[in-house]
Amino acid sequence: MGLLAASARRRWADELLIRPLDVLLPLPTLLVISVVAVGWRGSPLAIALAVAAVNVPPVARLVRAAALDAASSPVTEALRLQGESRIRIQLGHIARSVITPVAADIGTRITLAVFLVGSANFLGLGLNPTAPDWAVSISRGSEGLLLQPWAVLAPAAMLVMFTVGLNLLADRLLGRSRRRTQEAVR
Repeated sequence: MGLLAASARRRWADELLIRPLDVLLPLPTLLVISVVAVGWRGSPLAIALAVAAVNVPPVARLVRAAALDAASSPVTEALRLQGESRIRIQLGHIARSVITPVAADIGTRITLAVFLVGSANFLGLGLNPTAPDWAVSISRGSEGLLLQPWAVLAPAAMLVMFTVGLNLLADRLLGRSRRRTQEAVR
């Protein structure tokens, strides 16, 4: 949606695509997840869809902001004048220009999604109490924290290592694509 909004030639089309998402931005994400978890009795699919839904507005705005320059660039206008299809311009030029900021944002978004689902599970709103989940394990182990601290610290450390590792992987992939781009320019 952000890509379409950025490349819309008419301002009203841009507004029509982005403004409804602005209404969803201030919704408290944990509250949305809690309502969905209670309404669908902790269905993992419903929770995953709710997490995805609360992430759509900020991601669409990020893509739109990153694509605005590319959509109004002389290269895009030249492609239009050459008769290139709208899809080719969108995917071939504009989408490629937003890959780097979006890829950098993915690590943060996935980390936030993991902690959001973990928060719902810790509050008892998500998965079944016997589910093999790090947040469920933390919740169950918190009662005996003084007797057995590793029951809480081990799954918490796994959550932290997962998110840090994911961000390091995203940074590494971005570094490789940046080097390839620089080599192609030379």
